[in-house]
Amino acid sequence: ATIIFLAGMMVMVEGMAKAGFFRWLCMTIAKAVRYRVIPIFITFMIMSFVLAMFIDSITVILFLAAVTVELAQLLDFNPIPLILSEIFCANLGGSATMCGDPPNIIVGTSLRYSFSDFITNTGLMAVLSLVVIIFYFYFCFRKELTASSASQTSEKDHPSPVSAITDKRAFAISCVIFLCAVALLITHAQTGLTVAFIGLFIAILVLLTSGKNIGHILKNVDYKTILFFIGLFMVVGGLEQTGILKVMANFIGDISNGNLMLMIAIILWISAIASAFVDNIPFAATMIPIISSLSAAQSVDLSILAWALAMGTDIGGSATPIGASANVVGIATAAKAGHMIKWGKYCKVMAPATIIVVGISMLMIYARYL
Repeated sequence: ATIIFLAGMMVMVEGMAKAGFFRWLCMTIAKAVRYRVIPIFITFMIMSFVLAMFIDSITVILFLAAVTVELAQLLDFNPIPLILSEIFCANLGGSATMCGDPPNIIVGTSLRYSFSDFITNTGLMAVLSLVVIIFYFYFCFRKELTASSASQTSEKDHPSPVSAITDKRAFAISCVIFLCAVALLITHAQTGLTVAFIGLFIAILVLLTSGKNIGHILKNVDYKTILFFIGLFMVVGGLEQTGILKVMANFIGDISNGNLMLMIAIILWISAIASAFVDNIPFAATMIPIISSLSAAQSVDLSILAWALAMGTDIGGSATPIGASANVVGIATAAKAGHMIKWGKYCKVMAPATIIVVGISMLMIYARYL
């Protein structure tokens, strides 16, 4: 179910990218705020968060960082503060929904949680965290942003958002399909449609309406990630059969000694720290049977542990340059334009932001569920 859904979303995103949707959206928002640096900084953070709720964060950063670099050249500002804040908000936005980040897709399909379950649980934590994070990043980069605001150019010097659209018919169709995918995901608990069916249906719809672009779309789908997921589920199945995961669950249970608050803290912080250095996808897949065993052994509500795991794996990846694929893509895009983001610069800003959000999530889980 996870693999079919992920593949379907990849096909949809490739169709949208080919039509120029992402570039058009970025240029339209920049024009709406009259190309002023601080409003662009805030609106691009919010846009990164919202897009990542429905589209893979790697794709969001790929296009957002590229447009940010282009705007930085036009408006003569340093794109690094914007790219760092966009990376963090993309990872944060991905935590809000079931289809935002791969770990959430795995948690949702494995434990049978719906899109609305995520929105009403991790979604609330993510939105509250976003408000705090906007202020945090503004405080971190206010000097650079204020200095950049001094030099402004005329609106006539900037390319029209319409120029980003490569094919008007494909653009209109991709917008309709995207809205259709969002509507189906939001209502899938009510309609009874599985996420695998939705992913397959959307992919078929995109391919049927893509005409001569069908070859380009299929060629650019990330097959390596799909194969990685297939292998990963086999490994996790093997770990489950040999009983290793049950031993790990018992270990966490012994340390927490049945204390639910301590159990939540261990899962949340271990997930966050581990995801800062290893890929959060295999970690989430490995932890799901562990929290299931823990829930059964300690008579604890599984959903509470699931939300702790989801937030920890989604947010922890933001702390280091290698913690999430979106981080690597954003840094590479900046480097290609001559703006190097070193480990020290990255971690100095992003590690405290990660700690803030994990702390907010822990307090919200305690306040709401205990």
